Amino acid sequence: MWRFLIPMALFAILVWFFNQGLGLDPRKIPSPLIGKPAPEFSLPVLGEKDRMVAMSDFRGQVVLVNVWGSWCVACREEHQVLLGIAASGAVPIIGLDWKDQDADAENWLRSLGNPYTVTLVDEGRAAINFGVYGAPESFLIDKQGIIIHKHTGPITWEAWQQEILPMVVKAKEAT
Repeated sequence: MWRFLIPMALFAILVWFFNQGLGLDPRKIPSPLIGKPAPEFSLPVLGEKDRMVAMSDFRGQVVLVNVWGSWCVACREEHQVLLGIAASGAVPIIGLDWKDQDADAENWLRSLGNPYTVTLVDEGRAAINFGVYGAPESFLIDKQGIIIHKHTGPITWEAWQQEILPMVVKAKEAT
């Protein structure tokens, strides 16, 4: 009799774990980098391949690093929000153009507007070092270069106002 109950019990436990996983929001993937220094990089600027910009260039200011690509449908959804954030002057937005063709990215920014203080071309592992699963993803980085928030998926006005902006204000006020 035990030889039937043990497999049934294991199956029931497996079904319970599977059911719990179905209820999770895939956009709320916690980042192991929260509270840790942002990965260092030195990347070329889109359209200016001879100009390199490093993560350390942003020390002393709160910045939002936005990983995007012209091929990304969800990036198009969030683009108007990013333009609004940039226009507000609340935080500099660093664009990390990922898995993209330079000409496509330049055309995208020319036609839709450019919310980025600087757009960097990820020719290697920068997005991977940030733990990016897919575009768009955004990372809020404090004055000391510490990642304080990760937003997976397109930033909406609601997410900006209720979630990200309060963290920007708090990070700016911190010494």
